[in-house]
Amino acid sequence: MKGAAVVAASISLPKFAIGSAVPSANSKLNVAVIGAGGRGRASIKALADENLVAFCDVDEKNVASTYNDFPKVPQYQDFREMLDKLDKEIDAVVIATPDHTHFVATYSAMAMGKHVLTEKPLVHNVWQARTLRKAADYYNVVTQMGNQGHATEGIRYVKEWYQAGAIGEVDEVIIYNRGPIFGPDKSFRLPSTLPPEPEAEPTHLNWDLWKGPTAEDIKYNNIYLPKSWRSFFQFGNGQLGDWICHTFDAPFWALELEMPSSIKVSDIEKPYPGIVAQSSVVEWTFPRSGKPPLKVSWHEGRKPTTNPTNGEREWDDDFNMAMVGNKGVIAHNNRPDSPRLYPEEYWQDFRKNLPPKTFERIKGNQVDEWVRAIKNEGPQPGSNFDYASRLTEVGLLGVLAQKTGKSFEWDTDKMEVIDQPELNAFIKEPVRRGWEMGDELWEKT
Repeated sequence: MKGAAVVAASISLPKFAIGSAVPSANSKLNVAVIGAGGRGRASIKALADENLVAFCDVDEKNVASTYNDFPKVPQYQDFREMLDKLDKEIDAVVIATPDHTHFVATYSAMAMGKHVLTEKPLVHNVWQARTLRKAADYYNVVTQMGNQGHATEGIRYVKEWYQAGAIGEVDEVIIYNRGPIFGPDKSFRLPSTLPPEPEAEPTHLNWDLWKGPTAEDIKYNNIYLPKSWRSFFQFGNGQLGDWICHTFDAPFWALELEMPSSIKVSDIEKPYPGIVAQSSVVEWTFPRSGKPPLKVSWHEGRKPTTNPTNGEREWDDDFNMAMVGNKGVIAHNNRPDSPRLYPEEYWQDFRKNLPPKTFERIKGNQVDEWVRAIKNEGPQPGSNFDYASRLTEVGLLGVLAQKTGKSFEWDTDKMEVIDQPELNAFIKEPVRRGWEMGDELWEKT
């Protein structure tokens, strides 16, 4: 793997197993999938016209349906072995593993010259987000984060309407999330002890590979799988880390925001250290040139006290994001695919004469967009790592506030917390021996 990274670092154009630096439109990509169950299956379906050359998954039970459907595709448990053995046969890699292994799988593929599509959230900590941003440029590969909404027409409507002045100047964005899906009132039950008591590892799961780079020696317990890992900060980033890549995508893009200067947490209910709180409010302050700072608030597990529709609509799963302007409100649900305006009377009049469509529409979904960019049939994907790493970083800073229960000031240039220096230990998390990667890129760039 280290040798392959050195070779990849020396090339100026991505290499393709199909024989040319830039394949023709009729060429098929050779794609490997890391995490071939769950979300990975959605990408596999979207790649039906390409060559699926390898699957990798650590859980035979979770991936059984995929393997049954594609019995001739080679199967691996360790993505490092897969990349090493099939280096010359792989053009691009889809990564759909749990959050804590996104970075190691993605960076390994990029360092070998592979194009990558990684599910959201892009990474598990801020340093990883910055490193993948550097890697995308350094290794000259096509990147995409799997937040589907960024390829929809809906997000383009949001930006077009805002730029056309439909809601005037925006000074606040409010986001509502009903709370941790895997909380005590759902499928996840809080353990009686932390860490949970060790249990025998099931034969269908390679627990050591599932843990990946996690530095702590965490023993298997059925409480973590299949989805409850999101509630544990060692592995996931809760609803905020997961869903902000959808729900904040449109305002972040439309308002052309940079990084926040401060993050505040309040009203936090935190049952146990290391587990996502059942409810909290996180607020970011975004400086803006020539304009007042923008306030963005995330309300998790409790509805916002402010209703920007003046009671025309109650906060629920179909009304999750509101860009509040001095002339009106742009709102949508958890994803930006079906936006609309408030007040209702204004919306009914506005929709009769919508502003011109100034942004190119995407044919198909975010996977199609990524494939076309690799084949030089279209521009860089909209949620490429330069953009996606910034959106993800905003969420991760909010998660840091949730995780520690502390508000803080953020220096984006130095990549450090200003007033709570002890929090900087979370910016780059320790990894266990043998899983270190990315540091050499910082030395070179």
